[in-house]
This record gives sequence, C-alpha cells and structure tokens, in this order.
Amino acid sequence: MLEHGGGLRKAAVRHNIPLADWLDLSTGINPDGWPVPTLPPEVWQRLPEENDGLEAAAAAYYGNANLLPVAGSQAAIHWLPALLPRAVVACISPIYSEHPQAWQRAGHKMRFLQNAMLPRALATATPYVLLCNPNNPTAERHPHDVALDAARQLKKRGGWLIVDEAFMDPTPEESLTPLAGTDEAPNLIVLRSLGKFFGLAGARVGFIFAAPDILTRMQEAMGPWTVSGPARAVARLALLDTDWQCAARPRLQAAGVRLHQLLAPLGEVKSTALFATLSSARSAELHEALAGQGILTRHFDQQPLLRFGLPAGEADWQRLTKALAAWNNA
Repeated sequence: MLEHGGGLRKAAVRHNIPLADWLDLSTGINPDGWPVPTLPPEVWQRLPEENDGLEAAAAAYYGNANLLPVAGSQAAIHWLPALLPRAVVACISPIYSEHPQAWQRAGHKMRFLQNAMLPRALATATPYVLLCNPNNPTAERHPHDVALDAARQLKKRGGWLIVDEAFMDPTPEESLTPLAGTDEAPNLIVLRSLGKFFGLAGARVGFIFAAPDILTRMQEAMGPWTVSGPARAVARLALLDTDWQCAARPRLQAAGVRLHQLLAPLGEVKSTALFATLSSARSAELHEALAGQGILTRHFDQQPLLRFGLPAGEADWQRLTKALAAWNNA
C-alpha cells in the first residue's frame, strides 16, 4: 500500500503527541468543507438508487452528462487501466502515486517525464498521456487550450488523454470536464472528486467523465452499489448548493495566496487554492521539525518537496506562522 497524507494517528504515536493537539496540513482537503446536514433515515435503510438525482446534479455542476459516480476518484484510478488496451503511458511526474501503480498493475508500461509539460509528453508518441491538473504534488498547471489541443493531437493517432482534476473545483473555467467523452473530445477521460474542494473525503464520492462505452464497461466491472446511499445523498446536496460554492471559491483563493506568501521565504513555492508545495533541499528537515511541534505536512521522498494544506482558522494560521518563523530564524 502506498502512503498518502492524513496519517495523523501514525504521526501522533511516533512523536508522542496527543491526536487532539495536532494541526494536520498533510492532505490538501478544504478545512472549511461543505456543511453536511442530518440525512433522512431512509437513505440508511434502502439500497442506493440511480434515480435519486445525483447524476443530474453532477451533470449540471460539471457541465457534462457523460459521467459515472464512483467510490471516490480512487475507484476510477484503480479500474480504468484494466479497461484500455495495454500500451505505453507517458506520465507527467511527479504525480499522485496511485496513478502509475494502477497502470503498471494492469500491465501497461510507464514512461515517466520529470517536471515536463504537455508538448514534451506528446512528442513521446505514446498512445496514452496521463497527468494531474493542477498537478499533485507540484501544483503545476496545464493551460486549458494546451490540454485540449493535446487531446486533439492524441485523437489523430488513436490515443487517449487521461486527466485527474481533483483540485480543479476552485477554478472551473480551466476544467476540461465539460468536453470529456463528447464529439469534440471522445478520447478525453477526466476524473473528479468531492473530497478536496467540498471537504467530503470521507464520503468517498467521485466521478469519471468519458465516452459512453468506457463508462458502461467500468460500471460492469465495478458492479452495483459502488457509492453508498448516504454518500449519494450528501454528494447531490453539495453539488446543488451553488451559494456555498460561489462563497467558497474566493475564500479558498485568498487562503491559497496567503499560504504561498507565508512559505515563499523558505524556497521555491508553487500553489493552488487548496495547497502549496515548497521545494527546498531542507524539506525533510522542515517536515520533521514541524512534526515535532504537532504540525503534520506531506513530504515526498523522491524529490525535495513538502506540501502544505490550508490551516482551518486564524489560530491555526498563527501557529503555522510562528513555527515557520522559528525555523527560518534558527
């Protein structure tokens, strides 16, 4: 099993700091997520039903009806490689580590392109190009027009563009989701998640957007009831809550800028509205120093990267600010 952010209990044991005393910045999940209401009892008592309005709410929110609800985008990451013919996959890395593992497990060969942009990936002439946009963990972005042109070029040679847009919700105007599986981009596959922007990681709800035949094959592979009834109910309500969404986006954008500015004195920083990533030769040392103070970040061993999620409130902001200032002045 690969390690991810959020291993708070493990960190608490290792550093002998009570769980309640930690500031967890390791995941990139919105700390001020969508407020989940009390659900009606029947969603717990009945099997999940497809005609409950979730698909319609998702089609309206994402601008595309070519979708399939899945148990978090992780489920689509796991199943998708097995549905496509085995080939070479150009992967813009570093990338969310579950992606290459899933493709390799399904028998594909990976071609890792370190810190590359799309034109270089297309030059490899592989059938598949895989990327996160914005990228996790580097926060690199691939412009909308460049990504769409990549899908068109891949279509000419019978290829596919697979894009994970888990962190795209704060900037929907940059999303390729409305085009996935349409006549304009039938070879475009996009994965989305309610875990990050909506702060509903525990609900395990995501979507894959693709051509109808891909969706049908994935649904058959996964079997029935892949998303629980309560999770479907919560996801539908969150997707319909446009007032909350419109208020959350500028708030997250401002918080992302604040986090970027806070980390800038420590090294090179790239950021999204939900996380910032520091590149520094001393990233491992900083990770350990912060953990010693009960602040959990996400360190990436393969590159000197340290990812920070957003603090939840002003007290947490001040705690992080003081810890970083002490480190920077040491």
